[in-house]
Formats: sequence, C-alpha cells, structure tokens
Amino acid sequence: MMLAALLVLTQTQAAPERPAGRVTIGIHQSWGAFRDASPRKCFAIARPPGAGQRNPAFASIGIWPGSAARPQFHARLSRAKRADARVTLSIGERRFALIAGATDAWAPDPATDAAIVAAMRGQRSMSVESVGASGRPFADTYALGGAATAIDAAVLGCARAT
Repeated sequence: MMLAALLVLTQTQAAPERPAGRVTIGIHQSWGAFRDASPRKCFAIARPPGAGQRNPAFASIGIWPGSAARPQFHARLSRAKRADARVTLSIGERRFALIAGATDAWAPDPATDAAIVAAMRGQRSMSVESVGASGRPFADTYALGGAATAIDAAVLGCARAT
C-alpha cells in the first residue's frame, strides 16, 4: 500500500504526468529513491503512513549534481499552515526550526540540512509540526526505516549518472 502511494506521489505531485526521464533507483521500506533527467536531480522521498491520495504531504532529501548544494531537506505539509505559525521538524530528541511557505518547509541552511540527514539515520520516525490555517495544530509523521538507504541510493544514483 505504501509503495503504491509513493509511486503515485512521484508521478502526480510535481506535475499531472510522470516527468520524462524519471528513473526509479530503488524502494527501501517506506522510502523511494528516484532520478530525474531534466532538471537533473535525485531524491529520496516518503509519504506519511496512511496518507490517502488527497493528502499532499511528503518529505524528501534532494540532491542536485554539479551544484554546491548538499542533500537538502524539503517537506510538503498535509495542509496549509497559519501565516504566523512556525514549522518544526522533530527527529528523536532533536528539534529543527524550518523555513516555511504556506504548504512547504525547508532547512534554513546547509548545516541544518546536514544535521537533519544525520539525525534521520539514527531514528525510527520524524514529524513535521505546525498550526493549520484553521488554528488547529497538526503533525505529519514519517517512518524512517529505509530512509538512510534511500538517501544513499539517491546520492549514488546521481553520482553514477554523471
């Protein structure tokens, strides 16, 4: 079920059709690793367990070969957040303040991206938390089983594609 949802996400989230040149590098538990030809990038991605097709939430680690950027964290929130609400990523005992738009959130800098990826490698789950536009708090929770392998596969997948 999670695999089917992950494949639907990668085919429908960025565009109505699967982007030309998207290659599945591998599926690792609830995480998948993919490579896009244009623009050239690789990423590890997951959806929260139990997320239906109407839930747009996902978390990803993106890699852009040839750029100075290191693996970068990105989350699509399951709902729009309140304009003044903070977004926090919780992984084990670690808390990371994220920069956020209405429905997306990112690490504020490369050092935080590196710390997030390192924290993901040693924990079982993570959650992205905020307050919705309705004023109610929400959390999108992700299992991290397979995340490290998917991240490594995405990094290697782009390294091999050069």
